[in-house]
Amino acid sequence: MSELTRQVEALLFLSPEPLSLVALCEVTDEAPGPVQRALAEVAGRHGPEGGLEVAEVAGGFTLRTRADLAAVCDRLRDRPPEDRLTPAALETLAVVAYLEPVSRPQISRLRGVAVDSTVASLLDRGLIEEAGRSAEGGAMRYRTTRVFQERFGLRHAGDLPALEGFELSGPEAERVRERLVRAGHLPGEEPDGG
Repeated sequence: MSELTRQVEALLFLSPEPLSLVALCEVTDEAPGPVQRALAEVAGRHGPEGGLEVAEVAGGFTLRTRADLAAVCDRLRDRPPEDRLTPAALETLAVVAYLEPVSRPQISRLRGVAVDSTVASLLDRGLIEEAGRSAEGGAMRYRTTRVFQERFGLRHAGDLPALEGFELSGPEAERVRERLVRAGHLPGEEPDGG
């Protein structure tokens, strides 16, 4: 398969709408003849025995699923969308994962924003759970769950990525650093010998 054919196939796969011959020529910086041959080669690779086809529609070309597979494709489309986490939820989840057990006021101080709704959402999704009340102030503390470990592909809670390359800053940095050292996520400072 030529490099141009690979490029055309990748462009057809990537584009959310049909690509005209002119657009394919502009993007690949090739003349219409070679691009048409590449289109034919891509179409030949996706013959009737495959699940995809090159179709000429709406003034352009697209790589799409074959019409006879519509029923199975519709079943996938009918599935509920994947439950995606917002950046705020991911930040809150990271705080819980690295510092667990941690209370809502502690998370709010670290993030600098109120986290009530975010914590409630993570509880509803089963990614965190209550871990008892803290001795000081009696605030509920939270920890990650088995669902969290499954979703992020962790064998156990301690399999989190290393934090050594991350810089901690802000007024809470030293307390966070101390907790991360105690939890084993950062190397501890060597005590002075004298």
